Amino acid sequence: MREIVIGTRDSALALWQTQWVENELKRFWPEYRFRIVDIKTKGDKILDVALAKIGDKGLFTKELEIAMLDGQADLAVHSMKDVPTKLPDGLMIGAVCRREDPGDVVISHKGYRLADLPRGAKVGTSSLRRRAQLLKYRPDLSLHDLRGNVHTRLAKMEREDFDAIILAAAGVKRMGWADKITEYIPYEVCLPAVGQGSIGIECRRDDEELLKMIGMVNDADAYDAIMGERAFLRKLEGGCQIPIGSLGQIRGSQIELHGLVASLDGRVVLRSSLTGDRKQAGQLGAELAEILIRQGAEQILEEVRKTVH
Repeated sequence: MREIVIGTRDSALALWQTQWVENELKRFWPEYRFRIVDIKTKGDKILDVALAKIGDKGLFTKELEIAMLDGQADLAVHSMKDVPTKLPDGLMIGAVCRREDPGDVVISHKGYRLADLPRGAKVGTSSLRRRAQLLKYRPDLSLHDLRGNVHTRLAKMEREDFDAIILAAAGVKRMGWADKITEYIPYEVCLPAVGQGSIGIECRRDDEELLKMIGMVNDADAYDAIMGERAFLRKLEGGCQIPIGSLGQIRGSQIELHGLVASLDGRVVLRSSLTGDRKQAGQLGAELAEILIRQGAEQILEEVRKTVH
């Protein structure tokens, strides 16, 4: 009987996601043994610096990919928003699982929604994408970097007297803290990160046995939507530490793809959308990026890169 070794980050959310994948695989393939190995990534080790300042793609994936290429792990389970658009030779995303709510949420122990926050309110977020869009909506807010897992951020909110913090809905829900959410932020106000809310399974390209196995937990709607979003991001050459947002929504045989590039201060926000055949999701993503490039996206991103590094 073959043992399948699944690599994961060691955060509570990453372990939850990996155990969920393991249980799904066991359901379809009870004849296999599964073992989870947790590996600390660079992004987990450096917690006192804003992600944008570290400036390395693959902050939460590289060590897991090395383990697969070395044969120490067979699969890696990722949050898709952490996965760079260019993968190492020999590896691929073999499956994208059913997507949780891809949006962002407000959590405020004081009960505030975005519109209710007092002028100059102290708001925590680790994301340049969220920061830019929040400043577009509420330029008066005082935004502060906030790193760490969901539990750590919730504790810091109260200890350091934040008025609110902004998190991904999916992580909050998966950790069982949906009752703490004070507002689900509309996509019109804040477009999510590429791949947000989805769990991806990466594996070696030449392992046909594993590709067949993980194909059983692939969700076609989530896969197509996220491949469209990732093509948009790839064309713009942005990592997850750049103010780029995108959301693919599948409607039958069609995909509606939204994309956004913003300046750090939120004063310039380029946003557009395209609808087309979901089988052409990747092509649509690249076309959507081209539309924003013609509007000046590359100049904005160049400025951002100079500022954050």
